[in-house]
Amino acid sequence: MLTGEYRHSVDPKNRLFIPAKHREELGPSFMIVKDVRGPRLKVFSMEAWEAYIAPIRKQERRLAESALRFLHKDAVTAEPDSQGRVLLTPGLLAYAGITKEAVVVGCADYCEIWSAERYEAEVSGEDPELLRAELEKLGL
Repeated sequence: MLTGEYRHSVDPKNRLFIPAKHREELGPSFMIVKDVRGPRLKVFSMEAWEAYIAPIRKQERRLAESALRFLHKDAVTAEPDSQGRVLLTPGLLAYAGITKEAVVVGCADYCEIWSAERYEAEVSGEDPELLRAELEKLGL
């Protein structure tokens, strides 16, 4: 299970450290892609990635091709180096607005990579009471 919040800098060669606990869970290679719901990145194990795109492949051809192109255009199949760093494409960094500081957040079966500034804005705007009410509606 991918959990926790980690802050790291992107080095001048566009490499980002992925926490050891996440690397263990994700496996020797994993996918880093743009998040379709906003300016952040998602990181999936290869198995989770296949499950994520399976419903897309079942859509009408034009939608499926457009979605797969969006997701794969700047994506990387990451294989961490000996120091646990992965290379991010300029397209991924620009999409997420990451210039220096990044936040890696575990989200159960995937993790997210945010620019530190956008992450702070996102979490400061979250309403815990509203979230609690929505979760209670689900019986949680």
